[in-house]
Amino acid sequence: MNWDRGARRGQRRIKGGRAQVRKQLHMAALSAASRGANPDLKNFCDHLKARGKKTKVALTAVMRKLVILANTLIKEDRLWQPIAP
Repeated sequence: MNWDRGARRGQRRIKGGRAQVRKQLHMAALSAASRGANPDLKNFCDHLKARGKKTKVALTAVMRKLVILANTLIKEDRLWQPIAP
């Protein structure tokens, strides 16, 4: 959601969708990116922060990657493996 008025450009916020799903994704992304539960996602998050992205923006990107990963696993009817098949 944007917070714009006229020529003023405000901060963007995440709002809408299902709050419970968003909360669960946030916790999963936080665990994967900060605690190193998933080294690939941790490296991705660290890379974004090194490029100057804010922590919440980087976590939102990790959340999106988790959704894409979950959709792919469901589509292919397989379990997650640390090394891609």
